[in-house]
Amino acid sequence: MSSDTREIRELLDRYATALQTADADLAASLYTPDGVFYPYNLPTATGTGELRAAYRQIFDTIKLDVSFTVHEITVSGDVAVATTDSKGTVTVLAEQVTAEEANREVFVFFRADGAWRIARYMFNKAAAPGA
Repeated sequence: MSSDTREIRELLDRYATALQTADADLAASLYTPDGVFYPYNLPTATGTGELRAAYRQIFDTIKLDVSFTVHEITVSGDVAVATTDSKGTVTVLAEQVTAEEANREVFVFFRADGAWRIARYMFNKAAAPGA
C-alpha cells in the first residue's frame, strides 16, 4: 500500500470517528477550506462554516453508528478519489428510534501543504426505502 493510500485511509478513519462521536468540528476540519459536502436530503454545504453548520444540524438530529468499507482509492498527483460503503444504524434522536443504515459514498481528496483533505463528498442510500 502506498503512503498516499495509507494517509487517505487514515483520513477516512478520522472521518468515521467524527461521525461516531458526533463531532462537527472534527468533521469540518477534515475538509479543504473550500470543501463541499452533498448530504442526502439536505442543502449542499461549501466552506468550513457551512460544513460545520451542516454537520451540527445532522448530529443534532441523528446518532450514527456506522463503519466504512473502502472499495477503491485512486491517486493521481495531488488528487485522489475513494469509493466506500457504510453500514450500521442510525438513531433519530427526537423519537429515539433506531434503524438500519446503509450508504454508498464517493470522496474526492486534494493534497495541500503535504496533507490530504476531503475536497468533495457525496453519498446516497444503498437501497431505495422499502426495497
